[in-house]
Amino acid sequence: MIRLSQLKVVPGQEKDLHSYVAKALSVKPEDILQLHIVKKSLDARKKPELFWIFTVDAELKASVNFKKIFKNKNVSSAPERKNYEIPKCGKTELKNPPVVIGMGPAGLFCAYLLAKRGFKPIVIERGNDVDTRIRDVEDFWQGKPLKPDSNVQFGEGGAGTFSDGKLNTGVKDKDGRNHAVLEIFHKHGAPEAILYDGKPHIGTDILVHVVKSMREEIIALGGSVLFGHKFVGYETTADGVLREIKVQRLSDGAILSMETNIAVLALGHSARDTYEMLCDKALPMEPKPFAVGVRVEHGQDYINRTQYGDEYEMRYGKNLPASPYKLTARAKNGRGVYSFCMCPGGYVVNASSEEGRLAVNGMSYSKRCGEHANSAIVVAVDEKDFGSDHVLAGMYFQRELERKAFELCEGKIPVQFYEDFKKSMLESCVSEECKKTHSVKGLYESGDVSSIFPKTVSTAIVDGMEQFDSMIPGFAKENPLLCGVESRTSAPVRILRNEDFQASVAGIYPCGEGAGYAGGITSAAMDGMKVAEHIIVQYRP
Repeated sequence: MIRLSQLKVVPGQEKDLHSYVAKALSVKPEDILQLHIVKKSLDARKKPELFWIFTVDAELKASVNFKKIFKNKNVSSAPERKNYEIPKCGKTELKNPPVVIGMGPAGLFCAYLLAKRGFKPIVIERGNDVDTRIRDVEDFWQGKPLKPDSNVQFGEGGAGTFSDGKLNTGVKDKDGRNHAVLEIFHKHGAPEAILYDGKPHIGTDILVHVVKSMREEIIALGGSVLFGHKFVGYETTADGVLREIKVQRLSDGAILSMETNIAVLALGHSARDTYEMLCDKALPMEPKPFAVGVRVEHGQDYINRTQYGDEYEMRYGKNLPASPYKLTARAKNGRGVYSFCMCPGGYVVNASSEEGRLAVNGMSYSKRCGEHANSAIVVAVDEKDFGSDHVLAGMYFQRELERKAFELCEGKIPVQFYEDFKKSMLESCVSEECKKTHSVKGLYESGDVSSIFPKTVSTAIVDGMEQFDSMIPGFAKENPLLCGVESRTSAPVRILRNEDFQASVAGIYPCGEGAGYAGGITSAAMDGMKVAEHIIVQYRP
């Protein structure tokens, strides 16, 4: 098996990949016995000339001239693929099933591995199953009351279910967990392209089916899932070892006790009441910096033209994906400003989870075919901004911004054109033109979005937007729509754990984004896998 790198393919001609490979290797197409795509990414550095860049592994007939083939500087021997394997079980018998609290990516993958090794985990999820959750969210976006325990943040699949489903991560992957996450997603219904795309994504419409399929396999392996149940406390033995957790059944408020020596806290970054409970029980935590800001919406065609060239449709038709972008800047006041969770062809969504407070997020469907692109433009904040040294001060800071956002337009998403946002730094300025059609899921209304933030944050947003305009011409001058408030970029705390992944209470395993150890679907899933592996090597079911 050989590996061919840096293979350029014109967009729209991917079906002729065999021919491209044969030509690059100077062999006949029929000499290629097998072809495996390792990676695919778009090279737009010399627009309007665009190319897909492929890395492929090829098995060739023994009769070809390998000596000649290896003279090609882009050819090498294909490295042996390292397949991820779940570790074998340890020797200590686990008398009670492990409990996984939260069914976002971290909890889902943790439970999945535990189930694969026969541990029959019990998954506790305060929200609803994904089918019910979809109806709850759609009703809320149409103006019906918020369900605090079943919304964009809570429910099967976690907050990532109603997002773009981006799967790229900067986490190093020497143990193969990253690819294992992609393979498991693919096994449960995600498209094969996520296995090799340079920037893989699934999309909300497919992700909902993937997480449901994973849940069904966990149950088929002997695990169980309790929807509509909220983790509300725990008890320990005299020597500080977990012995039971307390769960509230939300349908009737009953408090249930469950004996267990293992509880994985895969809470998600919006489980604020749970943070407060853990703080009251003195489980060690520390504040963590995060970022807040707005969602900025541009026309997707405009973004495509800036990234692909003005004639991209004439040259390539519909054969290019909706273009993403990634931007960073340093405001004059020293604040870091950057784009976050960019959603090509996507929607701004009302992602609220608490009554009287409002937060937004972005999402895309698998085809990313919406008319608008959106991204969070956020500013780094830390303890200096929170006004307190309390461990949950960052969470209370988030809540205050969300309260202001909710009250600004009486529960509707406040929106404002960028030029008005900038003028509002000096005087209140709100344009009624915001009433025109935008890609927003949830009721929205014109409001002074700049008034939500401390002046240091609003000023940094403006500085960042002006700098981004020099990177993507027109980014600010196109007068994009700003939606507030983006406040849930990451968890405001980290629940401390030691080298064996346990908190100060033996048997409690903080895990994933909500515990402060991940940032995104893939990294959270990988952290869930790490925690599961540690449990598996210590115990046997």
